[in-house]
Amino acid sequence: MTLSKIFIFSILWWVTGNPFVALIVLLIILYMLERRFIGLTPSILRPLSRRRRMARLREELRMNPHGNTTKLDIARIYIEQKKYGPAKELLEQVLPVMEDSAEVLCELGICELKLENLKQGEQLIQRALERNPRVKYGEPFLRLGEAYAEENPEKAVRYLEQFREVHSSSCEAYYRQGLIYSRLGRKEEALRAFRETLELYRGLPRYKRRHERKWALLARFK
Repeated sequence: MTLSKIFIFSILWWVTGNPFVALIVLLIILYMLERRFIGLTPSILRPLSRRRRMARLREELRMNPHGNTTKLDIARIYIEQKKYGPAKELLEQVLPVMEDSAEVLCELGICELKLENLKQGEQLIQRALERNPRVKYGEPFLRLGEAYAEENPEKAVRYLEQFREVHSSSCEAYYRQGLIYSRLGRKEEALRAFRETLELYRGLPRYKRRHERKWALLARFK
């Protein structure tokens, strides 16, 4: 513990009269501060909220088995939970009705990528980008970059560069590009990408730093 944490722990011990309770309270405080200012740790409340919403949507789908909007909402929750198989099944049911939706095509493509069906995923995402080049604010390029990082790092870098063009204020893109350059053994380019991550972060307005701080911290450790 640092001196500040020891000092806070001592005060909490004095207030609560119990070192174990004081330690639990200190951990809760540290967790809340980390969630508020950094965001590396997962949210405790989000899974509970997601579970309640999923239960409500499943009941809606039971009452209306052909509800495509409900299926889409459930699929998106599955994607958040990294359950890409069930999400893909629902999106495939929705797609014939929403074939012109760039978002549905993109989400189905992302599921295919996560299920290691790279060609199918890439094709679906390319169709989504034809309909809307800025669909999901450039996220498809980021997911393609992640997917091809091992199999085809050069292609992954190209996709990340496209992501930077669409979403130039994203520290995540610069950081991930640095990781891929590292895998390629291009150390100077990797270091430059990590430096650019930090430089971009410093230049961001205060309100955007909260969402990008995670990537800046990871880049600093590199």
